[in-house]
Amino acid sequence: MVFLLFGVMIVLLFMGFPMMIPLIAAALAMMWVYFPFTDPAILIQQMIGGVSPAVLTAVPMFIFAADIMTKGHTADRLLDLVMRFVGHVRGGLPITTALSCTLFGAVSGSTQATVVAMGGPLRPKLLEAGYRDSFAIALIINASDIALLIPPSIGMIIYGVVSGTSVGELFIAGIGPGLLVLVLFSTYAYVISRIQKVPVQARAGWGLRWQAVKKAALPLGFPVIIIGGIYSGIFSPTEAAAVSVLYALILELFVFRAVAFRELPSLALSTGLITAVVFILVAAGTAFSWTISFAQIPDQLLGGLIAEAAGNPQLVLAVIAVAFFVGCMFVDPIVVILILTPIFAPVVDRAGIDPVLVGTLVTLQAAIGSATPPFGCDIFTAMAIFRRPYLEIIRGTPPFIFMLLIASVLLIAFPSIALFLRDLAFR
Repeated sequence: MVFLLFGVMIVLLFMGFPMMIPLIAAALAMMWVYFPFTDPAILIQQMIGGVSPAVLTAVPMFIFAADIMTKGHTADRLLDLVMRFVGHVRGGLPITTALSCTLFGAVSGSTQATVVAMGGPLRPKLLEAGYRDSFAIALIINASDIALLIPPSIGMIIYGVVSGTSVGELFIAGIGPGLLVLVLFSTYAYVISRIQKVPVQARAGWGLRWQAVKKAALPLGFPVIIIGGIYSGIFSPTEAAAVSVLYALILELFVFRAVAFRELPSLALSTGLITAVVFILVAAGTAFSWTISFAQIPDQLLGGLIAEAAGNPQLVLAVIAVAFFVGCMFVDPIVVILILTPIFAPVVDRAGIDPVLVGTLVTLQAAIGSATPPFGCDIFTAMAIFRRPYLEIIRGTPPFIFMLLIASVLLIAFPSIALFLRDLAFR
């Protein structure tokens, strides 16, 4: 049964079919061979049900807001703010890069949008300051992945829908691990700067800093709206997404005037295309997840781990981390979340592990996978933006992947990294 399921998927993937086809075909093959008397229309019902949750309407709205801000001046103003305050310290420019990617991730929720928005202006600055190109590219790619942890996070929305976990709690829980990764990257940047003896930049005066604060005050309203609104109970995640689109339109159309009305249709079309791909994957993944649950495949694959789960939850978390890390190296993180989350659900329930902790760990692995060879999606985004070959793009990534793995170990060992703010906000 397991061999048929994954055999069909592997064959179709090698034949070049997009991921939604192997998911649906494998589910149908399972139904026809092992459950011939089951109505295949059930899979259609599951697909429709998979894209029915209201919280999924937040996905296109966050994508649309990110497209508007990438086109406009939001990224430049955030970058200037960080540069004025930390650009003069040892390693200030790479620390600025990591912090700017974190801030833009907090207003966009998209790793690829962050690579595009921050990579263009920051890579030339890093090269001019004396940093190696491999370090500059790897820093931009991996720091952009913090966007998956800092709310809003599309990965967390998908996990919340698949697992039935509160998206609002996941958003708040992602802040701690995101800041942990930022600290690790900043520390590494400081060490590299000392080793390579990169000269520091001139300290900005308080006048310039105040100007940067005033220019960035409105863009910083995005995390206030999203995090503050959810934290205070004013907004649901979906409502926060709608408000973020409205806020982005007001800023970029009327305040900054960086986006024209005539550009909105093309931005909306881009958002629609990305949303269509995401929703088709969610629908196909839901049908696939129902099939493997109906066939009791999780028990077949993880029977021994389920027996051990109750006594060793950290072992369960470690296995989940490894499985998602390896999966996200080869397949789009959304697909991995859709496939593996239902498989591990019985183990998580048996072990009594907080699903918010699991969701945060899973999202961290998705962040790692987005920049990990061979098929991390941000690697190919960087190839298109920087116009550099594959091997040059990935050359500097190992130290950052190692730091992300350290963050995973710390999260497993100290769950309060994720759960402290969640408990403060919701308990």
